[in-house]
Amino acid sequence: MRPWRCTRCGLIVYFENTACSRCGARLGFVPGRREMVAFDPPQDDPAGAWPCRWDAADGNDAGRPSALRPCANHVDPVNCNWMLDDGDPALQCRSCRLTAVVPDLGKPENGRHWAAIERAKRRLVLTLDDLGLAPRPKRAPDDRDGLAFHLLEALPGGPPVMTGHEDGRITLNVAEADDLQRETIRVSMGEPVRTLLGHLRHEIGHHLQQRWLEDTPAMDECRAVFGDERASYDAALATYYAQGAPPDWPQRHVSAYASAHPWEDWAETCAHLLLVVDAVHTASAWGLRLEGPAARTDTSAAAEPAALPVEDLVLQHWLPVAQFLNAMNRSLGLPDAYPFLLPPTVLQKMGLVHRLLREAAARRPETSPPAEPGAQPAADAPAPPAADIVAA
Repeated sequence: MRPWRCTRCGLIVYFENTACSRCGARLGFVPGRREMVAFDPPQDDPAGAWPCRWDAADGNDAGRPSALRPCANHVDPVNCNWMLDDGDPALQCRSCRLTAVVPDLGKPENGRHWAAIERAKRRLVLTLDDLGLAPRPKRAPDDRDGLAFHLLEALPGGPPVMTGHEDGRITLNVAEADDLQRETIRVSMGEPVRTLLGHLRHEIGHHLQQRWLEDTPAMDECRAVFGDERASYDAALATYYAQGAPPDWPQRHVSAYASAHPWEDWAETCAHLLLVVDAVHTASAWGLRLEGPAARTDTSAAAEPAALPVEDLVLQHWLPVAQFLNAMNRSLGLPDAYPFLLPPTVLQKMGLVHRLLREAAARRPETSPPAEPGAQPAADAPAPPAADIVAA
């Protein structure tokens, strides 16, 4: 994630910012332009078009929009800072429109959880866009190529909410957005790290495999490296939770959970590849250069990390940065930022995921995410969340 600048005053701002701390301008991210733009929202029509401010931009105004509409979820509780690209008729941004169900918003904590999940999801969607694999919303319940997020709350006396993926539907227990609950689960399961973004990367890995590799010759390559995914999933998970991971899992898998079943091995490896690509891109964009004995990082070569061979991406660009981050965290009295090992077998698996996803992106028929079916401009309707709400 590269640094962004307020187009009104030039201050460096972050991807999640909704306002500039120097000039006070409202900030909005424009996905199609890959810019964080300053806006002057009209007081009388905050859901209408917002005039753009290009004061601090260069003098080339060709193609720059004069005004854009905000995502319908720019209001509380989500406070989405994505804008709709020029000509997009949808009510919501391309990230928010992937969310089909949210929990009961009568509970304030659910609003906070929803907002945290959407912040993480926007980062994921931007990464998928950059990889040429931008997801589109489901057009119908049986549309296995589309994607829909169901953000659910476990209710007293009701069934548990299990985070997972099925036929393009990603279910996420909103309790994962509660820092205390998530950390409690992490410790109880002996995981080195547990994050919202990590959950989303893992589940999107399942979706990418099903969407782009299932019923293609690529699945034979997956089976040769990850194992036969046709083995009973329920039986494999039951064995994993009863017996734990095999003792040699660190030599063969990126995580203990990856050893449970070939589907989980793919999803964990895919999630880790997305993590490394994002991290290397951020380090490069911020001009991080390491001068220590282990550093061979040439950040200029990592401007497009997804284009690098995985071995170069990891060994030359990522591990030196990860070692620095761990050393810095220890200096601050914090746990390692990157508590993982990447043995040769895991690098081989990451290389296969990387290649198959690049091949999928190259043959993808869609060039951009389509608008929601039947979507109307925001000016013709109020701006409540379009997702269904599950009430207690």
